[in-house]
Amino acid sequence: MPGQIPLIGEKFPEITVHTTHGTIKLPDDYSGKWFVLFSHPADFTPVCTTEFVAFAKRYEDFKKLNTELIGLSVDNTYSHIKWVEWIKEKLGVEIPFPIIADPQGNVAKKLGMIHAESSVVTVRAVFVVDDKGIIRTILYYPLNLGRLVDEILRIVKGLQITDEYGRALPANWPNNEIIGDAVIVPPASTVKEAEERLKTYECLDWWLCYEKGKVPKEIIEMVRGFLKRAAGLSQ
Repeated sequence: MPGQIPLIGEKFPEITVHTTHGTIKLPDDYSGKWFVLFSHPADFTPVCTTEFVAFAKRYEDFKKLNTELIGLSVDNTYSHIKWVEWIKEKLGVEIPFPIIADPQGNVAKKLGMIHAESSVVTVRAVFVVDDKGIIRTILYYPLNLGRLVDEILRIVKGLQITDEYGRALPANWPNNEIIGDAVIVPPASTVKEAEERLKTYECLDWWLCYEKGKVPKEIIEMVRGFLKRAAGLSQ
């Protein structure tokens, strides 16, 4: 609905945007792919620069998950292009993904990226959109806190796992304190199913059952690799 912030489970609103890679129609131009659209307050700012380098260094990881990246701020295309040039020249990092120019703030307002913290720049919003154009995750960070990009990778892969296996993932997966890298079986919907569940799965009770070995080890290790990198244990 016009004027409403889009919600998880809704179709991403149809928007034509102008970017450093040309005009893009969202979500149609990414049909069959996932995408992460993330806003930043402004070009040529310290925290945003560190975030763009972090996203760029993980771009191939996102690509392996069939996921594209799209940046956005209320700066114009000329500013974006110059900032991207500066990052490449000074830091040796090429920004491979498009950045939306939104100088009027129309896209930012439609997506709920302008908050009380500032009326003139976008907060650090993140929209994870699946290959059918459905919004699956929304994150908001304040202006003065940079995002943990490896967690966004974990989110994308975690959502893909829940889609593929029809299971839920516990806190800190795949390093959960209770069930480790196991996945959670959806709750029973009948008394009989609740009774059978205790015979079929490992359970703490009929409403908390889980499966070990459901997700292939190589996928688990991939996600653990994201978490290790976030903790500074790997590059």
